[in-house]
Amino acid sequence: MPKEGLLPLKWDGENLFLLDQRELPDKILYNKKSTPEEVWESIKTLEVRGAPLIGIAAAYAMYFAAKSAPGDSFESFYNYMKNKAEYLSTSRPTAVNLFWALNRIMNRIVESKDRPIWEIKNLVKEEAQKIHREDEQICRKIGEYGLQLLKDGYGVLTHCNAGQLATAKYGTATAPIYLAYEKGWKIKVFADETRPVNQGSRLTALELKEAGVDVTLICDNMAACVMSKGWVNAVIVGCDRVAANGDTANKIGTLGLSILAKHFGIPFYVAAPTPTIDLNTESGEKIPIEERNPLEVIQSFGKKTAPDGIKVFNPAFDVTPHENITAFITEKGIIYPPFKENIRKIFE
Repeated sequence: MPKEGLLPLKWDGENLFLLDQRELPDKILYNKKSTPEEVWESIKTLEVRGAPLIGIAAAYAMYFAAKSAPGDSFESFYNYMKNKAEYLSTSRPTAVNLFWALNRIMNRIVESKDRPIWEIKNLVKEEAQKIHREDEQICRKIGEYGLQLLKDGYGVLTHCNAGQLATAKYGTATAPIYLAYEKGWKIKVFADETRPVNQGSRLTALELKEAGVDVTLICDNMAACVMSKGWVNAVIVGCDRVAANGDTANKIGTLGLSILAKHFGIPFYVAAPTPTIDLNTESGEKIPIEERNPLEVIQSFGKKTAPDGIKVFNPAFDVTPHENITAFITEKGIIYPPFKENIRKIFE
């Protein structure tokens, strides 16, 4: 199992402590958060990242908002919380877990409108903690289902970080790997470095190495070479949003991996907690794609790597079409094509 010291988020009952993922792998630094504004900044700047973890952090941010919200009437309390939810939703546009968690907190508030304000504030806290606990359970179940798709001795390629550092525990794409490791299976993992922010090299390689998993770091442009040698039996990636038809947004570079996997006949799996599935988004064309600061591309660890004035295109995500995906691994089971019908069935 991953070491407890690398848990990305800790909660002491009133304060949130976030592992600053910008400092990894050089430093393990936890920063205390106690206001919605601090959590917004953490999400925006990638101090905390990964769709499930963003949702958990946002839920706790709503509790911080509740603590300072007016308590003279439900209307004033609700309006204050609604404004804070809208504010937090602007931190990152693509990861649907953010909006899911905020909506869940707001729904809990509405359901409790006849209770005293002090009690509603406590219920907000309880709901945030519940979201946190549930994510660990979701990831464990994803691992159990995903394990059915692997065999002892398999080579697995993954991209970005859909590991423990992106969730409450276990990760999504890495959950089957951790469970295979617990069984004593010899799984060999190839981790893409994931340019331009290097989440694969800084985060995935770090957490798998710390857990004792056999992991080899490769540059993003080496995936085809590794696949061509027959070293990869499965690709497992995470996701930030799954549309109703199965089109999936994930870290930039995922689309290319799906094309390569299809060419080499390698199954391409997406580990998808159900809160990441957005039935209200018809297809990948409707998923908003965040474009980030050009400095992420033209600088590397503070050193200039491109000429001044160069134009930069820096989308954080791309969309993998559903026809390139072999199956989705969810906490409710494995979803196979046709996705448009079978994704809906899992919610029935």
